[in-house]
Amino acid sequence: MRQLLEWILRPVIKVLEKRMRSEDLLLATGMISARQTRAMDRIGELSEVEWRSFSQWGEDGIIDWLVHQIPDIPRTFVEFGVENYQESNTRMLLQLRNWKGLVMDGSRKNMAHLQRQALFWKYDLEAVSAFIDAENINELISSSGFSGDTGILSIDIDGNDYWVWNAIQCISPVIVICEYNAVLGNIHAISVPYDPQFMRHKAHSSRLYYGASLPALLQLAKQKGYTFLGTNLHGTSGFFVRSDKAEFIAPKIERVVTYPSRFREARDAGGQLLYLSGLDRIQPIAHLPFVRVPEGQTTTLADLDELYSESWCP
Repeated sequence: MRQLLEWILRPVIKVLEKRMRSEDLLLATGMISARQTRAMDRIGELSEVEWRSFSQWGEDGIIDWLVHQIPDIPRTFVEFGVENYQESNTRMLLQLRNWKGLVMDGSRKNMAHLQRQALFWKYDLEAVSAFIDAENINELISSSGFSGDTGILSIDIDGNDYWVWNAIQCISPVIVICEYNAVLGNIHAISVPYDPQFMRHKAHSSRLYYGASLPALLQLAKQKGYTFLGTNLHGTSGFFVRSDKAEFIAPKIERVVTYPSRFREARDAGGQLLYLSGLDRIQPIAHLPFVRVPEGQTTTLADLDELYSESWCP
């Protein structure tokens, strides 16, 4: 009976062993990369310290370098829009630096998957399943035991990112990472209109209709007392430091550089990739409503002047 059970479970065990080896390798390479970038006291721009272990792009390296520059930064983070936390901006902080954190996602299945992992008992991590909006975000964070000074806030919900960040008052993160929609360009401060039920895949079949432009986030960051440091190379995430801590980082970055995106994620009504590039990505969402912030005026991409500066044009 025992031999039969071992035979049945052998494929499962092999998959688990492979996953463990893979994650150990990611942590090991992350640790090596971190030691290299931490030695860089001054950099030309944020992309120079990019490396990836668990983040989607190069956010792991940028975050680690930024955190290394600030003395006595609170060792706590809040991140939402993490799916099952296999790919995230804060996982390296959790495992490499042993930070305490709160992660949230709208899928109960994703959070249940995370709670079954060894990661969940090995570290001080809260996992909350909730559909986040501007009305509930403060209660969700506060009821999970997080308030006041916080090390990192990472926002990536593919929709109401601008409106949710604007609503957050219960924590004061030292560093904020917020996703922007580079398809919207780098000239106009615009966002999708606020809809507490907004879901990217339902809002438009192209899946390009979501989030806010980088200028919208820059405007909001300034209003909330943050200094902009730049973006990652692939044009997905903006990085901000609370202005009372900017003295530890800003002088060490020679140029504040922003990047457009090049990835081709637009889809047709059937869900198939269209591989649209550059300015062609604007067409599917050109006549959908956007909001100028903070004025609140409704507009469309078709009604706006040029969306991209010369440095952002394909």
